Amino acid sequence: MSNDPLLRGARGERHLLLGNEAIVRGALEAGVHMVSCYPGTPSSEVADTFLRLGGEGRYRLEYSINEKVAMEVAAGGALGGAMSLVAMKHVGLNVAADPLFTSVYIGLPGGLVVLTADDPGCHSSQNEQDNRHYARFASLPCFEPVSAQEAKEMTREAFRLARELQQPVMLRTTTRVSHMRGPVDFDDLPAPQPKVEFKRDPGRFVPVPAVALRRHAALDANMEKARQIAEGSRFNVEREPSGGQTRLGVIASGVARNYLADALASGGWEDRVRVLELGMTWPLPNDLIGAFLQKCDRVLVLEEGADLLEQSVRALAQLRGLNVRIEGKDETLSGRGEYSTTLVLRRLAAWLDCPCPAKSARPVETDLPGRPPNLCPGCSHRAVYYAVRQVFGDDAVYSSDIGCYTLGLLPPLRTADFLVCMGSSVSAGSGFARASGKPVVGFIGDSTFFHSGMTGLANAVFNHHDLLLVILDNGTTAMTGHQPNPGMLQEMLGDMSAHMDMEAVVRGLGVTECAKVRAFNLKAVTKALEEMKGKPGVRVLIAEEPCVLYARRRLKKAQPQVAEVAQQGAEALRCLEQLACPAFYRQGDNLAVDETLCSGCMVCLQIAPTAFKAKKR
Repeated sequence: MSNDPLLRGARGERHLLLGNEAIVRGALEAGVHMVSCYPGTPSSEVADTFLRLGGEGRYRLEYSINEKVAMEVAAGGALGGAMSLVAMKHVGLNVAADPLFTSVYIGLPGGLVVLTADDPGCHSSQNEQDNRHYARFASLPCFEPVSAQEAKEMTREAFRLARELQQPVMLRTTTRVSHMRGPVDFDDLPAPQPKVEFKRDPGRFVPVPAVALRRHAALDANMEKARQIAEGSRFNVEREPSGGQTRLGVIASGVARNYLADALASGGWEDRVRVLELGMTWPLPNDLIGAFLQKCDRVLVLEEGADLLEQSVRALAQLRGLNVRIEGKDETLSGRGEYSTTLVLRRLAAWLDCPCPAKSARPVETDLPGRPPNLCPGCSHRAVYYAVRQVFGDDAVYSSDIGCYTLGLLPPLRTADFLVCMGSSVSAGSGFARASGKPVVGFIGDSTFFHSGMTGLANAVFNHHDLLLVILDNGTTAMTGHQPNPGMLQEMLGDMSAHMDMEAVVRGLGVTECAKVRAFNLKAVTKALEEMKGKPGVRVLIAEEPCVLYARRRLKKAQPQVAEVAQQGAEALRCLEQLACPAFYRQGDNLAVDETLCSGCMVCLQIAPTAFKAKKR
């Protein structure tokens, strides 16, 4: 039985929670029945927290093989009457868009909340798309919390609204909100909530064209109901200045609300402006915004990301004939990257025509060395990349994918020439090879292969593409925190899932040229690559070796030995230059091994046997 306060805490208690943990508590307080996800930063801790808690029968958690499947599982659960939560990062919603758009048409009686965690600033992503577009495009009521407390409260409200409207509701966070910590006041956990009984209605739930046309009208009516709810939502608040009747107003949504509050306090400008904060950000409360605009001559719109709110406020002012100047994005606050208190402070100072308060800051060290992203010491991907470079060098073009192994793009490994999205190493690599006639080596991880690489591989076989695909199988979903995937060992999956044999899947898709090697066995990896190099068609090399961090933390495997330099000289320095293991460092003109970083993989001994030797840890 878990003693975790997320599962045990009661009304009146206050706990310090991660934003993602607060979402979990909110879902529990709402009575969630089903949770599905595909892990992706910054959303990963949501499902991981549900997994840690266990739930004691309150809910069922599923790590799906991709976001589309996760959305379909959650939608099916909500059709079956369960309160369902589906969680993913922002680009995952692209994968899940097909079932999402139809789900809002047919409606889901049990209630579905779609958590999308956006990543302004690209901290761990290939783009910084603003998924508020999806709320508008797919017709999803949308909540945007800015604190851990709001994350909990808005999650509960999203579930309530999803059941009331029988329509999916979006909960949009960003990296700063997902990973912030803050105090959260608890309410009681309810008794297990009843599920809504499913009633057969093909005229609603089977969206052939005639049905879809009718359901579109129903969706529009639902969104109007949501708009009326937004007008009175406690998450949409107007803050009047304590003194004077200023005609200057600021409308802020999402995480910009936090930066605005800090900037106003720093500048001492609380009485200079009236503020409208929007937490339920779609559909827009037009009457509330219109009434606010009538009190203002100038309005500044603050929103991180695209200028969606700004354009809507402009359109509303024009539609209602209001003589108010609307301002928003400029060179200081653009649609790129993250906002900050400093940036908002500068923008407000210029807008108010006030001097910007000087903010004290620690001096920045300018002589510090750069720290590029790097594969971990002992990562098996590095060994495979080294072998590939020895066999192919610059003669091949390298198609990469989403995962730890993308970090092979930097010298000296240089094994990533292009990357599009999850699973694209197979399909984009195939297309590149056909268009260019050049040899292509694609890299994909085990979790990404099950996510969306299988379909690309089937397509490559079907269309007779020419591609060598290296599946880097480290036995876990490593980059996002070691979540399960179908290729994990059964003893690690336990009863929650079933193991799938990678080689059997590859051969089942029609690949005849398939080999499996241990990633740390450079001789075997090199031999397999050389044999496949001269062959045409689709070839797959599966390189197996557990993620070094996963092996240490979860599998409890520790290498009893470490490497040390036995002989200085050209061979040792060549290994440094070609392998670039983070455990290596220079001592003047000599090479040394940091024993605290060395994992004992002994790849360096295979590359330079006279320069290195093993010793007991």
